[in-house]
Amino acid sequence: MHSLTVARTRPELLEHARRLRREESAPEQLLWERLRSRRLLGLKFTRQMAAGPYIADFACREFRLIVEVDGATHSTDAEIAYDHRRDDVLRHAGWTVLRVTNHEVLTAMDDVLETILHHCGKR
Repeated sequence: MHSLTVARTRPELLEHARRLRREESAPEQLLWERLRSRRLLGLKFTRQMAAGPYIADFACREFRLIVEVDGATHSTDAEIAYDHRRDDVLRHAGWTVLRVTNHEVLTAMDDVLETILHHCGKR
């Protein structure tokens, strides 16, 4: 299994992660409010975590789960292909990648949280 550096990452990638935290979308803000400070059954999540050359929207290191909140910028063939390649690299490094849409976060938050719990073996 291939390992991705999480903490010791290029300074420009870390700055990009910080910018993403400052400019997060409304669905990301809503999901973060439910995940932060161990609010979801004590699970510790990090937001905009550097994972190798990528930045994960949310990550639970304990269960090696990455949650990506996808908006309209994940709908073209090229964007979908990029997401598949990215997910393959992350999976190869031992992460489970869960993708949810902005719409799911906005209209079915409880289902999103249940799915996250299921992936962490909490349901």
